[in-house]
Amino acid sequence: MKTILVSLAVLLGCGLTWAVEPLAFKPLFNGKNLDGWVDVNTSPDTWSVNDGMIVCKGLPIGVMRTDRQYENFILEIEWMHLEAGGNSGVFVWSEGEVTSKNRLPSGMEVQMLELEYPKMHNRVMEYVSGELFGAGTVTAIPDHPRGKRSSSVEYRCKGKGEWNKYTVVCVDGTVKLSINGKFVNGIRESSVKKGYLCLESEGAQVRFRNIRIMELPGGMATGAEIVRVVD
Repeated sequence: MKTILVSLAVLLGCGLTWAVEPLAFKPLFNGKNLDGWVDVNTSPDTWSVNDGMIVCKGLPIGVMRTDRQYENFILEIEWMHLEAGGNSGVFVWSEGEVTSKNRLPSGMEVQMLELEYPKMHNRVMEYVSGELFGAGTVTAIPDHPRGKRSSSVEYRCKGKGEWNKYTVVCVDGTVKLSINGKFVNGIRESSVKKGYLCLESEGAQVRFRNIRIMELPGGMATGAEIVRVVD
């Protein structure tokens, strides 16, 4: 994606110069340690770093979040399951604390399922990797409804032991998802529009790498559309 540079040479003819910082991707994971990430409700050994990857054991169930909130952005992330039927995901616009009994936060979940999951859980006619849905108290309108969830229109994910790439575009309550180079899902009118990003530990070993974000202009989110800031 090309870097966009917007500049105004003269403002109101008074010689003042105003420039907008160029839009560019910035890493959310430095490949060496977990700086910038905060364990919410898992354990000290759930998350680690090895060979440029975030390693997740899958237990206990819970999440690790960014140390700050984001509103409008483009997120790129690569992930790989190591076990057949693995389940994980990334939450956007997520709350920073978890109080629910299922140990997962309220937020917009971008699901990451290993290909065997539907067969192993007898849900072949339901689940497709890359579903989008409001988790917990978050509501939204699915582009491709399966109840309250939005299902991908095409199988694009690869199985265990292979890397997948998600590009997630999040703007003013709308989320669009590209899986391995093609946009296949969307959801809109999210009740929350600014919050944390979370990686999910949900019972299976999973790896993450090449996580980066391009922040876009924001400012539309107000009041209850912004999750509570946590230390």
